[in-house]
Amino acid sequence: MSAPGNAHAEFPLGPFKPYAQNPIMRPQGDGWESASVYNPAAVVKDDKVVLLYRAHADDIVSHIGLATSEDGIHFERHPEPVLVPTEDYEQFGAEDPRVTEIDGTYYLTYTGWNHVSAQLCLATSTDLFDWTKHGPLFPQFNTFLPQGHESAVPWSKAGGILPVPVDGRYLMYFGEGSIWYAWSDDLIHWTPCSNDDPIMTPTPPGTFGSFLVEVGPQPILTNNGLILLLHNAAVKNADGSVRYTCGQLLFAPDDPTRILAQMNRPWLEPQTYEDNHGLVSHVTFVEGLVFFRDTWFAYYGQSDSTIGVATYTLGDRYSSLGIA
Repeated sequence: MSAPGNAHAEFPLGPFKPYAQNPIMRPQGDGWESASVYNPAAVVKDDKVVLLYRAHADDIVSHIGLATSEDGIHFERHPEPVLVPTEDYEQFGAEDPRVTEIDGTYYLTYTGWNHVSAQLCLATSTDLFDWTKHGPLFPQFNTFLPQGHESAVPWSKAGGILPVPVDGRYLMYFGEGSIWYAWSDDLIHWTPCSNDDPIMTPTPPGTFGSFLVEVGPQPILTNNGLILLLHNAAVKNADGSVRYTCGQLLFAPDDPTRILAQMNRPWLEPQTYEDNHGLVSHVTFVEGLVFFRDTWFAYYGQSDSTIGVATYTLGDRYSSLGIA
C-alpha cells in the first residue's frame, strides 16, 4: 500500500445517525430534476461538500447534477446538469455516480443505460463541471452471472475506486448483483477479474443481502491501512418488492479481494416516510461518503426520489457491533 490510512476511519465506521430534517434535497422545477433527485456521489473541494447527484423528470432519463454546501447539510444547486446522456450507450440515462479525486483529477463512474443494457462508464474532470467521457469500462461483463442470469447483454454498475494505489496499481470494486474487482495502471483502462470469480455474492436466505449486493461509495483506508467498503444490499419480499439497506466490508491490503470482516446487520435502513415511499419504495442507497469538519457524512438516495444524509461524529461507538 502506497499511503497511510485515514486517521479518522476504523471498521466498522459509525454509528451513523440520519439527519432529523431529511430529505436534504427534493425534486424541483419543471425540467430535468422535476421528478426525482437521488443516489449522490460526494467529494470535498475548496472546503465545501460537493454532491454529484442523479436527477430526472417524469421520462426517467437521468442526468447528473451538482450541488455545493458549506456545512454538509444545506446545498445550493447548479442550475444545469453537469453530465448529460449524449452517447448511444447512455441514451436513456446517466445514472448512479460515484466519484474519487486523485492528484487533482476527479474520476466519475456512472451507469450508462440504453433500455437494454446497463454498463459501468467512466468520465474525468479537473473542475467537476466539464467532463470527458471514456465510455463503458467492461462491455463484456455480466455482474448478475452468479445468480444464473446468463444473458448475452452486458450488465455492470456501481464502481468505487480506491484513491491510493496498491503495489503501484489502482483498484476498483464494482458490481450490482455480486461484487467484483478490477485493476488499472492509468485509472482510465481497467482489467476486470474473471466473470466467474466474484468477491462477494448474495448472502444466505434470511440475511439482509440475500437478493443482491452492490458497491456503495468509493472505498477508503482505515487508520490501520485496511480497505473499508460501504455496500448496498437487498432482500426480496414475498410480494415481489425489494428492500435496500446498507452494510460494510473490510479487506486486507495485501489481498484486497479477501473479505476480513463484514457487518451482519445494516448500519442504515429504511425508517422514515421518504425512505419507504417513492419511485422505488423501501430503499436507502448510499453512494456518497466524505469526512468533513470532524464528521463523516454518508449521502444516500431515499426510495429513488429524494436525498438524505446520515452523520457520524468521532468518538461515538456502536452499542453492539454486529460483525461476522
